[in-house]
Amino acid sequence: MRIYGVVGWKNAGKTGLMERLVTEITSRGISVSTIKHAHHSFDVDHEGKDSFRHRQAGATEVLLASRNRFALMHELRQEHEPSLDDLLPRLSPVDLVLIEGYKRDQHPKIEAHRVETGNPLIAPDDPTIRAVASDTPLDLDRPVFDLNDTKAIADFVLAEVGL
Repeated sequence: MRIYGVVGWKNAGKTGLMERLVTEITSRGISVSTIKHAHHSFDVDHEGKDSFRHRQAGATEVLLASRNRFALMHELRQEHEPSLDDLLPRLSPVDLVLIEGYKRDQHPKIEAHRVETGNPLIAPDDPTIRAVASDTPLDLDRPVFDLNDTKAIADFVLAEVGL
């Protein structure tokens, strides 16, 4: 599978860019899956639900399925957080996996940047960031796209991965 990342600091526009890229790229007939790294605890389940009760009872994995979707919840308990390399093989084959976060991993990435956040660019110190999508013009040694020019960003990503 081909992979490409979207990174940036909090409130830089990563999730919006990911959403727009998925819409744009899938509209071109290319299959896409996503992985999002969360730096905080999260839960897709709720107290009182049967699947929550299964996990609370000690199940390592609970697969919740319906005619519309399924979700596999894996409790790490005392295990280490899985790496991106551990997670990618769990996905069904697709043309492209877009990854939000995992900024320290070595896959190619585009950085989302909004000047209003006051955060510095990550790109100057990270050669895996192949381009920047920003809300302000920047003078860099790699391509800079308007953060809202989804078509141009999608064209760049697809060219980068050979699709």
